[in-house]
Amino acid sequence: MNEPCIRVENLTLAYGDFVIQRDLNFVVNQGDIFIIMGGSGCGKSTLLRHLIGLHEPAQGDIFYGAQSLPNADARQRRRILQRTGVLFQSGALLSGMTLAENVALPISEALNLPRRTLRELASYKLALVGLSGFEDYYPAEISGGMQKRAGLARAIALDPEILFFDEPSAGLDPISSHLLDDLILNLRDSLNTTVVIVTHELASIFAIGDNGVFLDAEEKTILAQGAPSRLLAECRLEKVQRFLSRGASGAAKFESD
Repeated sequence: MNEPCIRVENLTLAYGDFVIQRDLNFVVNQGDIFIIMGGSGCGKSTLLRHLIGLHEPAQGDIFYGAQSLPNADARQRRRILQRTGVLFQSGALLSGMTLAENVALPISEALNLPRRTLRELASYKLALVGLSGFEDYYPAEISGGMQKRAGLARAIALDPEILFFDEPSAGLDPISSHLLDDLILNLRDSLNTTVVIVTHELASIFAIGDNGVFLDAEEKTILAQGAPSRLLAECRLEKVQRFLSRGASGAAKFESD
């Protein structure tokens, strides 16, 4: 059995007195593709921002191994977060930099390397996501799907142990979305990376999800957790079934592939 990579205990997410989610308890195991799912406004992206230290919990704790992220000092927090890479919904590429410069930026901030070496590393990361030859293109010169892949190349620039994705398929056509799913699977397997994904896209949920949690906006907590295919087959909660059975024929196709 894989070892726990992230452990969430009694976590409450809130903005002031307004509670988004409460009493969250779950484990992300090493090597998982872990899906944070649920309807709009349930707090999926808010949970992700807590997991990467952008927001502090109202209550509860988040452990990376044995180390608490909320209770870590600056040095410990930096060491924890250096193990992670993040692909935000927009890709968050810097428009005034080429793709190679975007990918090289986190490497240059972490390591004192010659410019030529930075360029070589950036080219290698871009090749891993299928963008070899696009080093000198600017973000505005490539498609939305290619921008997502370039953002992914930057997210893996420092060989993270854990990758976080916030709605990676947002704005992509079905073919580009499917190609991105395949790329995520390949990177997980080739780099031995744990992946945490916020998404409501059923095709992606069933195609790549090993485990996950279903958040509910009304109950403000986790209604169900487990492998998406198992939840579809076994969970009897109406909200979970309604969410997972949208386009049920498509979901079944991905289950059988």
